[in-house]
Amino acid sequence: MSNNTRQLTGMHVALRRLALPALLAFAGLCASSAAGAAGERPVAQGVLTAAAVAAPVAAPAAPAADAPAAPPAPVLTNGLVRVPDGRLLAPDIARIVMRGELVVAMLKVDTPPFFFFDDSGQWTGLEVGLAQSLAKELGVKLRFNRDAGTFNAVVDLLANGQADLAISKLSRTLARTQTIAFSDAYLTLNHSLILNRVKFAQLSRGRPLPEVIRNFDGSIGVIAKSSFADYARTNFPHAKIQEFATWNEVLAALYKGEIVSAYRDEFEVKRVLKADPTVSLVLRTVTLKDLEDTLGIGVAVTDTTLLAYVNQFLAQRTEKLDIQKVLQALDR
Repeated sequence: MSNNTRQLTGMHVALRRLALPALLAFAGLCASSAAGAAGERPVAQGVLTAAAVAAPVAAPAAPAADAPAAPPAPVLTNGLVRVPDGRLLAPDIARIVMRGELVVAMLKVDTPPFFFFDDSGQWTGLEVGLAQSLAKELGVKLRFNRDAGTFNAVVDLLANGQADLAISKLSRTLARTQTIAFSDAYLTLNHSLILNRVKFAQLSRGRPLPEVIRNFDGSIGVIAKSSFADYARTNFPHAKIQEFATWNEVLAALYKGEIVSAYRDEFEVKRVLKADPTVSLVLRTVTLKDLEDTLGIGVAVTDTTLLAYVNQFLAQRTEKLDIQKVLQALDR
């Protein structure tokens, strides 16, 4: 072998050694890009795991393990993903199907009849049933993430990729729609005030009720970091807004006369009187027929097909919720 031939052979070996790591790195980059295109969005930190069935759900006390990452699937030229059973699905739907689990963000504070533990210890409620039905339609298991201590924190769980949906008596507000998308409303409630009779009489000084409410400048109690904290500032700009950690704390301050009124949706207000009719001796209620609170299912802003799916699911439901059905659910 000539010296020139030996030099060329050595150069070829060196080039192969240099090229191999680069090719491996390039292959890894292609694989990660394909996984991202397949709609993989990791979901973590759940506390309640449930099978997607129509019956009430038992919920373990211990946090559930993180959801296993779905294996990457090939993305076709039309943007759809072929899942292992051969179906072609949009990437956001394929993510859930391939994971085998729908993760729903829900407030950690029980809120009957929407979501709560019943007397037998079963995890149940109107919105629990809604989540179960969605998971059943998708053909996957259901897990609830109840890490959020406030309604706005439920929105944050969804926005941060820790859930696929948020179903938690969430009001559709302008502030929240800057972060997440909302489905069509599945329940519409009017706004309502509970008034301390003595304190309101002192404030009104004989003026007609509509006039006092329209120009309300007394104190209003609301739950901190809730939709009604925002509504109060918008609808009662002259009022003194006082925020409390819980609705029970708002009501306690109202009973004591520390605030003139409490502000929430008509269901929660009527629920107070339903639980104890004698409170009407101390309190009175005002329903604001011109102000509506619409509840929707939260969806990540990137999950456009999942949003369309949820809207179609709601449209096809034969049983529509209203204030009377929600109140009746309290008696079950």
